Amino acid sequence: MKDKIKYLVMDVDGTLTDGKIHIGHEGEIFKTFSCKDGLAIQDILPKTDIIPVIITGRNSKILENRCKELRIEKCYQGIRNKTAVLDEVLAGQYTYENVAYIGDDLNDLPCMETVKTNGGLIGCPADAAKEVIAIADFVSAKDGGNGAVREFIEWLLQK
Repeated sequence: MKDKIKYLVMDVDGTLTDGKIHIGHEGEIFKTFSCKDGLAIQDILPKTDIIPVIITGRNSKILENRCKELRIEKCYQGIRNKTAVLDEVLAGQYTYENVAYIGDDLNDLPCMETVKTNGGLIGCPADAAKEVIAIADFVSAKDGGNGAVREFIEWLLQK
């Protein structure tokens, strides 16, 4: 199974983070990422030839910095139609069955359903929306931002 997967598509808020956005008194924004997720993305994925891809609905300089740190080259922010962006990423080279997607909420659902219907794999954190949990192939024991992505990666590599 892992040889079939070429892309790991990840949502950010609620998946790579706990979904909380901390706003300081001067409008500064803070997010928290899991080092366990980061290590898996940066050190484990490159050994598997699975390319990490981020498709998220929000725009954030914080995310740009995190992607640079983890060497994630495919990062799409401010996206409402995640399926359309995924189609661009695949660009005729691969199909949805070559995708593993991890997300947590209703804005991920249309893309997740497309991936799943066409043979790809779906994962989510333990605290994902019930509609996402209902279609997931893998539900992490961890909440978003607390190692759920790492667990999904490890699960993918065992398949």
